Amino acid sequence: MAGGARELAGYLAALAGWVAGLAAAVLPQWRQSSYAGDAIITAVGLHEGLWMSCAAQSTGQVQCRLHDSLLSLEVHIQTSRALMVISLLLGFFGIIVSVMGMKCTKVGEEDPVTKSRVAVAGGVLFILSGLCTLAAVSLYATQVTYEFFRESTIPINARYEFGSALFVGWGAASLSMLGGSLLCCSCPAKERRGQQYHQQSQPSAAREYV
Repeated sequence: MAGGARELAGYLAALAGWVAGLAAAVLPQWRQSSYAGDAIITAVGLHEGLWMSCAAQSTGQVQCRLHDSLLSLEVHIQTSRALMVISLLLGFFGIIVSVMGMKCTKVGEEDPVTKSRVAVAGGVLFILSGLCTLAAVSLYATQVTYEFFRESTIPINARYEFGSALFVGWGAASLSMLGGSLLCCSCPAKERRGQQYHQQSQPSAAREYV
């Protein structure tokens, strides 16, 4: 029962991490216009993400525009895009595989050892998904930090800083890796040894009875 509860907790955490990763990939707030400095004169708030850039007026109107060209984008944006897509794909397959391997489900093999192995495979997929999300978000954050602090003629209140999507991405990576680690705790070694002992003890018991 304890193993099943641990698997369920890991699956729910990893599922929440995948949903948060999907939200982070879609949100345009990967970086936002800075409000630092002495002269804060901003009637328009600028946000940029992996897929679009948005401008929020002081009146509440928001206008967004998709990035026109893929090849004209900066390298860190293209890399973050690719890593987030890979992360979402790995997480999607991890959701399917984990359902088949969890003890509380009747899907797939009835052998507990085989199901444990499948659950571990799902946990590995979730961990890889979390690592891809972590790499994508950290790479983008590193570039934002570099552009903010480098010497430039751009005023400090006209530069960009971290957006809310980065923090959502870091949380998604943490949940995915935590959930995957809990699923990987379903090690089938003990169950396999127990089954072998049970099979070896049955013939000896039969001989003693005869």
